[in-house]
Amino acid sequence: MASCVTGLTCIHCDSSFPAAALVKAEGVWMTCPKCGPADGILDIHYDLDRVRAAWKSHPLAQRPLNHWRYAELLPLEPSAIRHDWSVGWTPVIDAGRLACELGIRQVLLKDEGRNPTASFKDRASSVGVAHALQVGARTIACASTGNAASSLAGHAALAGLPAYIFVPATAPEPKLAQLLVFGASVFAVQSSYDAAYDLCSQTCQGFGWYNRNCAINPVLVEGKKTAGLEVAEQCASFGGVPDWVAVSVGDGCTIAGIWKGLKQMHELGVIDRLPRLLAAQAKHVQPVAYALEHAELPKDGTGTTIADSIDVQVPRNWRKAVQAIREAEGVVVTASDEAILDAIRLAGKHGVFAEPAAAASLAAVVSAIDSKIIGPNDRVLVMITGSGLKDTKNAIRAGGRPITIEPSVAAVQHVLSDSRKGAKTQS
Repeated sequence: MASCVTGLTCIHCDSSFPAAALVKAEGVWMTCPKCGPADGILDIHYDLDRVRAAWKSHPLAQRPLNHWRYAELLPLEPSAIRHDWSVGWTPVIDAGRLACELGIRQVLLKDEGRNPTASFKDRASSVGVAHALQVGARTIACASTGNAASSLAGHAALAGLPAYIFVPATAPEPKLAQLLVFGASVFAVQSSYDAAYDLCSQTCQGFGWYNRNCAINPVLVEGKKTAGLEVAEQCASFGGVPDWVAVSVGDGCTIAGIWKGLKQMHELGVIDRLPRLLAAQAKHVQPVAYALEHAELPKDGTGTTIADSIDVQVPRNWRKAVQAIREAEGVVVTASDEAILDAIRLAGKHGVFAEPAAAASLAAVVSAIDSKIIGPNDRVLVMITGSGLKDTKNAIRAGGRPITIEPSVAAVQHVLSDSRKGAKTQS
């Protein structure tokens, strides 16, 4: 195998499998045959000495500013087709006023809404589509609450690969519109995300479709880890490695991927230390918090949240998430829907338009500061994983309605006068 991949390991039983499985798309590369799809999640390993040698001969500083710059740390052959859609190298905003407002040393906001389909999931989908083409897949599918769906639809359209998407019927309309315009075939499942996931997996197995679901496909997590690789590079411009990286958690793949990227950059000597992880979950949907304490998922869960991207009662990659949080000496902090709406407004006042699941990470930071988990001298990077345009209904709930007036200066003056009176009354 010409890439730097050395093999795969089951995170449950530690069984090892050859790297060649990633090329053939046969046998065990999806999940461990001993443990099955529920527990046998695989992790991909690399020859970091070869990566160092490649980066020495072709330094990162000389590479394009997108996620393909990390080619040696992706499970793709050099000949794999990589469509040059500008994924990655999303901006990091030093929100100094927000840090002062929250009473800590530094708050950095990494705005993943700047990706092509406006979410973090473009990192995974682009790598998944490239791998699907590499192994000769003719059709690709996924289950999603919305963002993975729209990103897959966009990248599959770019590649000319038919895409089938399974979403819960409650998926926000803007996300549905995006993936439909990209030409995907969309199944709105009259049930939860968990039911949509199960149906997608059964269909992929029955029809032989390429399964893009991160929880079962280790290739996709490698795409997600590029955010961690990127943070390690970008933090040099903001005072070095932050003390905390805050990430919203649904299926568990995102936080596991980001942690893997950070760890690899530490092993490669790009950063001299590792941050802690702050894992954000919704108040009524917190199975990973339970699993961190009990080493298993709760028997049942019936709660829900406006943060659809983390409205996941049965996280399929919870083992990797728990492992990452433990290794990072991290904590799980939950946020109510009201706190998430507050965080949408808070991020907006500092120049970032966040969807609810993205704002949950900021809401968790606020809560962690209030509970003294994050101290006044700490520096925090918050992953804003998707644009508020993904869920305009809740964006309007957070931001409020426009002021309706008659077309006259006098009407404007009247509103301004009323607002000044209100401000004086409150003070």
